Amino acid sequence: MNGTAPHIVQYQGSKRILAPQILPYMPHRFERLIEPFAGMAAITIAAAKAGRAGHYVVNDLNRPLVDVLQSAIETPKTLIADYTKVWSEQFSYEGGSVEHFYKVRDDFNGGNQSAANMLYLLARCVKGSVRYGSNGQFNQSPDKRRNGTSPKTLKPNVDAISYYLKGRTSFSSKDYREVLEEARPGDIVYMDPPYQGVSNVRDSRYYSGIDFADFVEAIDRLNRRGINFLISYDGKCGDKQYGEDLPDGLDLQKVLLNAGLSSQSLLLGKKEVTYEALYISRGLQQYKPRQAVELQCSFLETMAI
Repeated sequence: MNGTAPHIVQYQGSKRILAPQILPYMPHRFERLIEPFAGMAAITIAAAKAGRAGHYVVNDLNRPLVDVLQSAIETPKTLIADYTKVWSEQFSYEGGSVEHFYKVRDDFNGGNQSAANMLYLLARCVKGSVRYGSNGQFNQSPDKRRNGTSPKTLKPNVDAISYYLKGRTSFSSKDYREVLEEARPGDIVYMDPPYQGVSNVRDSRYYSGIDFADFVEAIDRLNRRGINFLISYDGKCGDKQYGEDLPDGLDLQKVLLNAGLSSQSLLLGKKEVTYEALYISRGLQQYKPRQAVELQCSFLETMAI
């Protein structure tokens, strides 16, 4: 895959930068790529750009996110036109651009969850980070330092994504276990679930959490059905490991992908590399790249200094 894959908007937790390290664990060509926790579907977009699969399944429990992706892929001109209207309003809004953000957020929480409104909230909110309150309403604040991605910048990315995926993508918004049941041999499932720190709880950083035991059971069922999959699941920074490892009984290979220097550590005057864990099912372990960063490699600690 030459170059970084396009993206619609900055999205916290996106695996876009890690995609070149993740795709080598997939076959060069396969039937379908399924993302049950799609977010902004960075791996789907990267795989489509590389021509890896014949079809793509994009699912996320957060329906407005799926609507943004579906609009970008199926009706890009309409999405750009609608987004341009919402984005441009902030410059003439009587209360200013910050108050305009809160107006759009109120409209969104009041029921107008159009793809353009969702996209504007993502483009303008702090760190591109989705946040929901206990009442299920979007409650993230605006980034006061910027006005969000301009339509001029957005358009070529959306057009490229539509080119790669239009006519080859299915969309849904349902529980990940339902999506996994639809997988069949020949497919590859890529999972990027909520971090373990928020699993099994309702957390403001995610639309919903997942139960660890239920997730392990779902993975075990994929194994028994002969479905190949990859899972991004926590990792480490410096000496600190985030989350509990998936059980050895699942027979998964764990590698650590270099996600770059931790911005939080840099603020504290440290230089620590963040590694994100990738778990690989039995059927995909043959595709291990030579340059893969193994969990057992002793040079990890040296690189983090």
